[in-house]
Amino acid sequence: MSELDGVWEVHRISGALPPLAGVRKRIAGTIGETVVAGGRGVRFDVRGLELHYRPPLQWLVDVLEPGGTGYRGRATAFGRTYGHFELRRMAMDDVQGQLIKHIDEAHTMEQTIRRLLDGLLQTSDDPEVVDRLERHRLETHQHAATMRGRLEAHGAQPSLARQAVGILEALAKLPLDLMRGEKAGRNARDAYVAEHVEIAAYELLRRIAERAGDEETAAACVEILEQERAMARFIDDNWDRFAALTLQEHGAAVA
Repeated sequence: MSELDGVWEVHRISGALPPLAGVRKRIAGTIGETVVAGGRGVRFDVRGLELHYRPPLQWLVDVLEPGGTGYRGRATAFGRTYGHFELRRMAMDDVQGQLIKHIDEAHTMEQTIRRLLDGLLQTSDDPEVVDRLERHRLETHQHAATMRGRLEAHGAQPSLARQAVGILEALAKLPLDLMRGEKAGRNARDAYVAEHVEIAAYELLRRIAERAGDEETAAACVEILEQERAMARFIDDNWDRFAALTLQEHGAAVA
């Protein structure tokens, strides 16, 4: 294992470098990547204490030297220095702890969504909507199993203390809405909100997993996100249907 192996926070010192808030360098042996929060990693090869970026950025090289508890670096382009930065090692215990916390929250979220879908299925009459909800309920069951598996891979178990929080907690009022006899539109609204909470949660988890070097969890997030976005698109494409069903429930004439 190289002394450079691990996840490093990058801090700007001087020169023409842009603000580096949220920038990380992740290094494993002779390869690594610079990752900007919310973006893709930029790959480089590790040659001693030099980080040589891959084409089309092969003219960029970061030159490191030990400094304090981390490293000081020179950012160079075509052999000329244009900025200075510092690398500070991120404690892997902290990274792993955050990763496990977010996987656990995703697992709990899926349990909450499954209960929501159960309620929606009990109160939905449209055959196409029921069919789509049934399929997504099966997907949700698999998502929960996947997140449980990722927890177990890290030697953790689902937390019994965590319950539905944040926006999803508001969906607990579903029975009150049903008593008002407003099913179709409110079902669609609640499901749409839930899907976007899930999308946000998995986007965040994917990035944390990438920074922690957990490629399996990151890949699982990509697959789950495809299914969550597909469900959100189904709702988005059917607002006219849900509006018409809502009016029909109240006996209003539909043009």
